[in-house]
Amino acid sequence: MSLLTAREILQAGRVVPVIAIDDISTAVDLARALVEGGIPTLEITLRTEHGLEAIRQVKREVKGAIVGAGTVINGEQLSQVIDAGAEFAISPGFNINLAKAAQAQANNIRMIPGIATPGELMLALEHGLDTLKLFPAEVVGGKAMLKALYGSFSEVRFCPTGGISAATAPEYLALPNVLCVGGSWLTPKQAVANKDWAAITQLAKEAAALQPAK
Repeated sequence: MSLLTAREILQAGRVVPVIAIDDISTAVDLARALVEGGIPTLEITLRTEHGLEAIRQVKREVKGAIVGAGTVINGEQLSQVIDAGAEFAISPGFNINLAKAAQAQANNIRMIPGIATPGELMLALEHGLDTLKLFPAEVVGGKAMLKALYGSFSEVRFCPTGGISAATAPEYLALPNVLCVGGSWLTPKQAVANKDWAAITQLAKEAAALQPAK
């Protein structure tokens, strides 16, 4: 089966939840709750020791999920998430070594680099990557930064992540260079710890229904 493009992956839902799995027993049920609510693209980060195993389990057991890895920072991790079954990888930043690793693995996974500067953006373009994450979005200028980048790089599309909430997401979604937003508000720690999957599904439904601000 051919890989989805990076843009197809990000356009599958309004929000890409940033998921850090603290308890591996919650991974599959959490993913199912999100997919049931209309959020299929899942970024499971490598911030915890359970990241790779969570990717394996969700990929194997959750129908309809588009499973990716977050916080991928080097070529070794990129290889590991490919072996775990990730369909895409998102990095918090971008450098030449990761760019070369991504280029070498282009047939195996979709790389969505995190960028915070025009220089990182240009490095991504040099390696054929034009679908990116702006991170940390609110810290590096948020909507103003995206508007400024659009002037010189109108062909690039973004998933801004970092400091965005359900309340501010519509303002980002209204920008012409934004495909979706990333956020952790869909997976509140207390709800996950309590295994309150109905609450997670409701948050996912609300996120899936978000509309661009007018």
